[in-house]
Amino acid sequence: MELKTTPYWWDTTPLAQIERGDLPARADAVVIGSGYTGLHAALQIARGGRSVVVLEKGRIGEGCSTRNGGQLSYSIKPSLRELTAKHGAELAAAIRAEGPASLAFLGEFIKTESIDCDYRLCGRFDGAATARAWVEMNHEADGESIISVPKDRQREEIGSDWYHGGIVHRHYGALDPGRYHAGLLAKVLEAGVTVLPDCSVIAMDEGSNDVVVRTQHGSITTKDVVVGTNGYTQEATPWHRERVIPIGSYIIATEELSADVMDRLFPKNRMHCDSRRVIYYYRASPNRKRVLFGGRAAAGEAGAKVAAARLRAEMVRLFPELESVRITHSWMGFVAFAFDKLAHAGARGQIRHAMGYCGSGIGMASYLGMKAGLKVLGDPAGETPLMTPNFPTRPFYKGDPWFLPAAVAGYRMLDRLGL
Repeated sequence: MELKTTPYWWDTTPLAQIERGDLPARADAVVIGSGYTGLHAALQIARGGRSVVVLEKGRIGEGCSTRNGGQLSYSIKPSLRELTAKHGAELAAAIRAEGPASLAFLGEFIKTESIDCDYRLCGRFDGAATARAWVEMNHEADGESIISVPKDRQREEIGSDWYHGGIVHRHYGALDPGRYHAGLLAKVLEAGVTVLPDCSVIAMDEGSNDVVVRTQHGSITTKDVVVGTNGYTQEATPWHRERVIPIGSYIIATEELSADVMDRLFPKNRMHCDSRRVIYYYRASPNRKRVLFGGRAAAGEAGAKVAAARLRAEMVRLFPELESVRITHSWMGFVAFAFDKLAHAGARGQIRHAMGYCGSGIGMASYLGMKAGLKVLGDPAGETPLMTPNFPTRPFYKGDPWFLPAAVAGYRMLDRLGL
């Protein structure tokens, strides 16, 4: 059977077939991007009684919202110590609190809206790739939300002897990203939002009261714009493009495996990743019949077959019993990192944004998209501490991460050296 280069999720939840209708001359708000950020913003604005148009350059939901691994985390990468040193204790604590707030929002939204997407809080096991990493990780354990797992108990969490122990984050979760996006899209359409695929934005002209959004199919005038493009931010929004680093994340899916194999590999059906700088993340599929294994396949960007071979080799290193297992799917999507490793939300004039989720975007994209929508409505509940820090860039950076291959190669070298 030929290797599929489309996401495994699309097998059961194909992308919505929405025909592009006419572009209205005017709307109260225009949202750019049809992923989690854009759809949550649109939903809030529409339910607030305003007309909304969502513009997507390709198919609806074609980006990383339906390509990710379905792992749910707290989404705040910098530690409290790092944030305190940079922003002060009060703002640092407030920013850190937005991580669990985003996860709580996501869970409540899925429950309230009755979205069937295999959402569950299952915890995540982080494997220590070196003995040194185990010592550092063990210091994080508090016996409640973070549980220490020594090497001699590792098989209780994962069917591999490769790690030096690890920790379990109890308040992490999982879902099927394709089904989640489909459920969210259905709510957006029910709210009366106009959703237009194949309608790429070329530029925006901001006036004193209105913004003219120019697309390949004409222009639309609006009062407010929300940019929710994350790893797919284009030249039409150059200020935003200069502040996010698009990075390809690659995933493979195995053929269906027996129940006893899956029970050995994932005895507690948790999410998994490890301590390496260039991490790998993996899980059982929602039906517990396949292994989904993701990570960075190469220093630069790679094709599906090359990525499949390299990820498969790493998977077999962790799970030698999968040596003869066939790979059926290999795909990728672009996540977006910020230079300060922090998600950002805010506005420049009438143009709002939320992006830079640093590879942990399901909950935070949903949460900050919702916040952006509330801000458009003038609702104070739209405030978030993630609007306070400056959204940094670097001199001469225009959105093309030319430095990425060297950085990834350097991180891999440090991982190999155990540093």
